[in-house]
Amino acid sequence: MIATLVLALLAGVLAGVHGAISAALGGAVSLGAGWASARVASGKRADTAGGVLVTALSAEGVKLGVIVLLLWLVLALYPGVVVVAFLGSFMATVLIFSMAFFVREHNQSGS
Repeated sequence: MIATLVLALLAGVLAGVHGAISAALGGAVSLGAGWASARVASGKRADTAGGVLVTALSAEGVKLGVIVLLLWLVLALYPGVVVVAFLGSFMATVLIFSMAFFVREHNQSGS
């Protein structure tokens, strides 16, 4: 959300109000897709390795579907969209979400 806010402010300075709105919508697409994916992943209990794989693939499928739907909705319904700001913000937030996989918890209690 912080990256979306920063990109929206930057796009607002560079491209005006429509740039800021476009960047905010690009980040919102990524955030919405991530939220939908998390809901699917947390809603199923997997007892086997196969079940975990099916849940992960289902969550990714939902994420891709939501991304396609939201990208289409914004591009079809918002005539003032600044495409560079919209897609740039979307891609930046998708990259940030994908990098979360590589972040590990840091245990502060003596280790």
